[in-house]
Amino acid sequence: MGEFDGRVALVTGAAGGIGREIVRSLYERGASLVVEDIQPSVSDLETDDGRIVAVVGDVSQASTADAAVAAAVEHFGGLDILVNNAGRFLGKDILETTDEEWDTLMTVNVRGMFVHSRAALPPLFESEAAAIVNLGSVSGLVGIPMQGAYCVTKGAVTQLTRQMAVTYAPRGVRVNAVAPGAIETSFFMDSLPPDPTEALAEIGASHPLGRNGQPDEVAEVIVFLASDRAKYMTGSIVSVDGGFTAQ
Repeated sequence: MGEFDGRVALVTGAAGGIGREIVRSLYERGASLVVEDIQPSVSDLETDDGRIVAVVGDVSQASTADAAVAAAVEHFGGLDILVNNAGRFLGKDILETTDEEWDTLMTVNVRGMFVHSRAALPPLFESEAAAIVNLGSVSGLVGIPMQGAYCVTKGAVTQLTRQMAVTYAPRGVRVNAVAPGAIETSFFMDSLPPDPTEALAEIGASHPLGRNGQPDEVAEVIVFLASDRAKYMTGSIVSVDGGFTAQ
């Protein structure tokens, strides 16, 4: 028997590096999934056994959230787990950030979690193992140069997680977040210079463990928080950062 046999999960940002690892891990452990992304390539994650259903759409739109939750109910009969994984990065100082960039980052990183949580909560109230896991960042816990808007959005994720945790604990819904450090995904690599070798080494050296993280290392913690192994955890922000925030 798989750890997640009979459970249904919705994962946003599923086409990205961490998202794909989350989907793989949940699927291998028995879950059925709705996988969502703005990239059409998310459909490549669908499986012949019908246990993975893809939804293509903008995470910030309520219509996308409603469609993804409806797909979970229609195909699998309900929803037990929501992983709010989708997000964008912006490496700019506040003085260099445009109104449009600010609004776009807030819309994707914060409103996306809001509309998906709002849509998912009613079916989650019907689950006996309801869990929401949000993707935060060390940037939501400490100030980091050249991440003006990004730090603000991830700080909002931290507080959204805590607020929902205390509000919905009486309804049986656990809400936690992970706060990764530097994880080597395309999301991360796109923020580096064309020849990233030196930058990767410098960033890795800024973490006490002396290296950058890998997507599967974050996914494992997310899956743990979604599981019964973490059934006494809610409102936690779990750093997966090689010791970065312990310095």
